[in-house]
Amino acid sequence: MVLAIVLSALVLIGWTALSDRYFPQPKPGAAAPKAASAPSAAAPVAVAPARTDVARALAAAPRVAIETPRLNGSINLKGAVIDDLVLLSHRETIKKKSPPVRLLAPALATNSYFAGFGWSGDGLAAPDANTLWQADGTILAPEKPVTLTWANAAGQRFAIRIAVDSNYLFTITQTIENGGTGAVGARPYGYVSRFGKSKDTSSWTNHVGPIGAFNGAVNYKVNWKDIDEVPAGEHFQSKGGWIGFGDHYWLTALVPDQAASIDAGFRTGNGNYQAEFAVPQTLVGPGKAVSTTSRLFAGAKEVNTLDAYQEAGIPLFDKAIDWGWFEIIEKPIFKYLDWLFKLVGNFGVAIILLTLTVRALMFPIAQRQFASMAAMRVVQPKLKALQEKHKDDKPKLQQEMMALYQKEKINPMAGCLPIFLQIPVFYALYKVLMLTIEMRHQPFALWIHDLSAPDPATIINLFGLLNFTPPSFLALGIFPVLLGITMWLQFKLNPAPMDPVQQQMFSIMPWIMMFMMAPFAAGLQLYWIMSNILTIAQQKWLYSRHPALKEPVKT
Repeated sequence: MVLAIVLSALVLIGWTALSDRYFPQPKPGAAAPKAASAPSAAAPVAVAPARTDVARALAAAPRVAIETPRLNGSINLKGAVIDDLVLLSHRETIKKKSPPVRLLAPALATNSYFAGFGWSGDGLAAPDANTLWQADGTILAPEKPVTLTWANAAGQRFAIRIAVDSNYLFTITQTIENGGTGAVGARPYGYVSRFGKSKDTSSWTNHVGPIGAFNGAVNYKVNWKDIDEVPAGEHFQSKGGWIGFGDHYWLTALVPDQAASIDAGFRTGNGNYQAEFAVPQTLVGPGKAVSTTSRLFAGAKEVNTLDAYQEAGIPLFDKAIDWGWFEIIEKPIFKYLDWLFKLVGNFGVAIILLTLTVRALMFPIAQRQFASMAAMRVVQPKLKALQEKHKDDKPKLQQEMMALYQKEKINPMAGCLPIFLQIPVFYALYKVLMLTIEMRHQPFALWIHDLSAPDPATIINLFGLLNFTPPSFLALGIFPVLLGITMWLQFKLNPAPMDPVQQQMFSIMPWIMMFMMAPFAAGLQLYWIMSNILTIAQQKWLYSRHPALKEPVKT
């Protein structure tokens, strides 16, 4: 049991710190895509302007409004960029009057973040960041696309048709019509530009920053630091795929035509980071027109939404959430937890029902565990006699002990099985609570208003009455204390180990775990508390079935 607890703690805390320092980040899937030269036809990295607030930046150019059930914002007609977007379904904080999350902001804003599409090519006078486009409508909404148009003096006419669905996906159709007298080369491109790095922290358990899918594999390897250190940036060649920037809960990603061969990459300059792609140049003859369709995702990393887009033709889009190596366990737990939430309407209650389900599935194993513990209790005098008899011959002692286990039909490891089986479940729940936006800002009851955050009722500062914030390792809330108490009660019900060192470990372990778990999500603490309570009830009942466990060891 001590070993299982220590392993759980190492998985949650120690492994992350060690792997970040000594091991490269994992990159699942196919081999890394071949590096490519920079997609030079893409937009230049924006020059750092004098920054201002969002309201003033929005008033600096004419706009087309964006109105959908889940998005609100506008398209800047100067440069034809989508640079104003708020997510109506998600709030900045848990306060009632908290504004919706702003994802995109204009180039002039303090935290600028925007996406655009354009062309470059041989002999082509292409539109640029200062081009003022004309729109055929004033509002972009589902089933109500908007087309932006502009023509140069050489007779080429450019059009960008923008459509949006009821979630977070924009469909962009770029068309060039050549009304000139000679052929021109046209190379469509798309880009996402953001000022500065994400405020969210990237770790081994959750990748934040540059992300993309190239040649059938998602690349979690490129980080902000990698882009900073390479003057030309990080570049890839791929057929289809997608590229963009991911925050903890948000994603902005370009999705080119999946049949197209693309040059894609990440660059930096003037404090901006840019993700971009460009398709091969096409020769457009006089009187001809060429169209290219791509997509832009700008929204929340909702599991079911990403899954739906993947099924609709965006490969590996569900991997925008960094599930890691244990996705096979994590996603089913999320799906079941989400189903329970929709059934009962409270994520805390859903976590309790998940705990009941896990304990019910493991109950037969727990019965065998207690039977094995009872049998081990009975043979303790024989084991002690063997230890005295062969104390100077360790190989002989091991041989005799194994013979005794076989004779008594005892598996000494059976008592550890339920605990070890719960480790992947516990870790999967930790990842679900940490990664999925569906858990963000979900209340439980009383003072727990966000199950994805630590328990806010910290005892050290008298539940907030004292005007200071304790460090995370001292931020003991009511849930961590309950966790420690229930673990202590659980250990008290266990048969006392004969080894005094083990007795000492069991006596201090609950209080160590109380401090270790304090910084973690309240939902994770709720799961562990409920699991401890169910284990205590289970132990009470099983003791009645195996009274030998309560009897003192005969010597």
